[in-house]
Amino acid sequence: MKSKWKDKGLKKIYFALFNSTRGFIWLIKNEDSFKQEFIISLFLSLLIFFLNISVLEKIILITSLVFVLIIEILNTSIEVVIDRISLERHSLSGLAKDLGSLAVLFSLFITIAIWVAILWVK
Repeated sequence: MKSKWKDKGLKKIYFALFNSTRGFIWLIKNEDSFKQEFIISLFLSLLIFFLNISVLEKIILITSLVFVLIIEILNTSIEVVIDRISLERHSLSGLAKDLGSLAVLFSLFITIAIWVAILWVK
């Protein structure tokens, strides 16, 4: 029998936060790329507050860093699903992982372009 409280209100928010926290902890423990990008993002986010730029520019810079982390999370999700299906080498599995990696690379290019435009092109 389904609980009448399932997926309602604060309980839903609590479980979403719990699951997100569990995913974040897993990423920090198991994914070196995410861990490195997260540490760099924290450092750069703190640095932003010492820069003489507008609030909007600060928000854009921080958003670009979060964008990289989101793409890395999606890339890792693709890799986990592929590995769950099979650890056997298959060209389509490799392609899916390569495309996820390419998405991360493009997100890094976009972030670098944003930082250069705001900090050096002014």
